[in-house]
Amino acid sequence: MNKNNLLIFAFTFTCLVALAQKKPLHSEKPNIIVIFTDDHGFADLGVQGQLSDVKTPYIDQMAKEGVRMTSGYITAPQCTPSRAGLLTGRYQQRFGLDENGTIPLPLEELIIPERMKEAGYTTGMTGKWHLEPNHIEKEWIAENMPELVGKKVKHSDIPFSKKLSYMPSERGFDDCFQGEMIRYWVNYDLDGNDVKKQHIVDKRFRLDVQTDAALTFIDRNHDTPFFFYLSYYGPHVPLEATSYYLNRFPEEMPERRRYALAMLAAIDDGVGAVRKSLEEYGILDNTIIFFIADNGAPLKIEKKDLMPINYPRASWDGSLNDPYIGEKGMLSEGGIRVPFIVSWPEKLPKGMTYDRPVSSLDMSATSIAVAGLPKSEELDGVNLIPFLNGDKTEDPHENLFWRFWDQSAVRTGDFKYLKAGSREFLFNVANDDHENVNLITDYPKQAKAMKKKLELWAGELKKTGLSNKLKREKNWFDHYFKEK
Repeated sequence: MNKNNLLIFAFTFTCLVALAQKKPLHSEKPNIIVIFTDDHGFADLGVQGQLSDVKTPYIDQMAKEGVRMTSGYITAPQCTPSRAGLLTGRYQQRFGLDENGTIPLPLEELIIPERMKEAGYTTGMTGKWHLEPNHIEKEWIAENMPELVGKKVKHSDIPFSKKLSYMPSERGFDDCFQGEMIRYWVNYDLDGNDVKKQHIVDKRFRLDVQTDAALTFIDRNHDTPFFFYLSYYGPHVPLEATSYYLNRFPEEMPERRRYALAMLAAIDDGVGAVRKSLEEYGILDNTIIFFIADNGAPLKIEKKDLMPINYPRASWDGSLNDPYIGEKGMLSEGGIRVPFIVSWPEKLPKGMTYDRPVSSLDMSATSIAVAGLPKSEELDGVNLIPFLNGDKTEDPHENLFWRFWDQSAVRTGDFKYLKAGSREFLFNVANDDHENVNLITDYPKQAKAMKKKLELWAGELKKTGLSNKLKREKNWFDHYFKEK
């Protein structure tokens, strides 16, 4: 056999072996999937062990085969800023996106799909985006559509041509099936075909559509390293679910709770389907899956079950934040400590519970590291892998910071300093007291030092400083902390 024939034989044999093992012929770089749920409270995974009515067997199994973070945090208790922090890997206050209603994600900010493309990854997303201009973003409107200043701006007043450059299809995502309810901005269809960028309507249950879009992406791209952002629009209001999911919860309970559980069951089925697809293609072991919520559940204090299920505006979404105090919109643990799981069967421990503070900021830093890209100093997150596999034993972060509306907070080790207007708290958030016992008079030096760290951090932000007034959050703090 001559040299050329030997080369042909060797290549053919390698291909046949790979095909038999159902493993793709690409590099050892892991695939990465980020599953991001919406207004999903800490309690609402079965594996959290908080409540008996929630049924999430596939996510629970993923946690048992991966690492469950019991101190996993988001960067804001609200959707637009938390998503901006996740995708940039930077505190969103650094570029002025402090809250909903300010600005869209700035075009000059580099986001994770753009970085992953530099490492040779195929990128995709489906579901909620919420980072394009909208009618309540007063700062953006004043700069870009001054003719609308002083008017009552409607959603339709912002033309799509003004939004396009901010859409995921223009921000580094190769495959895009972006949408929340029934209208989607797409460049591929659910049969796996490329299509011209367009809006389509799919009136099926939104969570099933978003799962289907993720599965189609895997079908299209399983033979190359990929990054996929699965941004489920649930259990955020308006609540909806099909009888297929609702029938799993026949027990007596508030209807809003039943619908939230049904929506989480749909998400859970989706996670199971995604993992099954990865397994069938032989790539599950070398796929990192992050499962994170964008903020805690909105309880509206009293968890009223009065609004119609399909009511689209602010109301309790049926999810719960037990055992933590507070809710969406608050920098108490109920607003920012969220479900957080990382799975990588090939490299991470199985069934591990990790209790040190980690952040959604860490997703970008971890993804960049495992993709082989150089460390980006502008990122505020860290590569979690050395901490989860035991190579590093210190805390991933010396401090985690927050500022939202008139609240600000810092967590250092087990302590959390929380400032709400002029009110100040110090909690040990690593013990069972959570935020029920204010320790500020017991540890005044600790509180003072942490406040100084917070002030120094706030001085680095686009809008500097901390608020000394408590306005829209006052009712929450009067209720949840009235005797603390």
